[in-house]
Amino acid sequence: MSANAPDADHGGGHATLTGYLLGLLLCLVLTGASFGVVMTDLVPQPLRLTAIVVLCVVQLVAQLVLFLHIGAGRSQRENTGIFLCTAFLIAIVVAGSLWVMHNANLNMMPMQMSGTP
Repeated sequence: MSANAPDADHGGGHATLTGYLLGLLLCLVLTGASFGVVMTDLVPQPLRLTAIVVLCVVQLVAQLVLFLHIGAGRSQRENTGIFLCTAFLIAIVVAGSLWVMHNANLNMMPMQMSGTP
């Protein structure tokens, strides 16, 4: 079987050293860009939070694809499914915790007595 055959097993979609170095360089550039957004006045104040969130999401996707090998390919479907289920469960736990804490805060507030100074 040839090394260029489409059905050849290449280690389950794992990247090469070049891919890891590219990922590291990309993440360092994105981290530096986020630092630059905060420390300089190149981005106007109202757009800084948006710029940081966009850079954060781009870095998250880069790390998921380049380091964790999460993708749409046939060999990564199981990893992607497990990751999505885990992310969904974490979102449920975080949202539920925030909801419980918010309701506890509302229900534990001391009652205001009317007519007392």
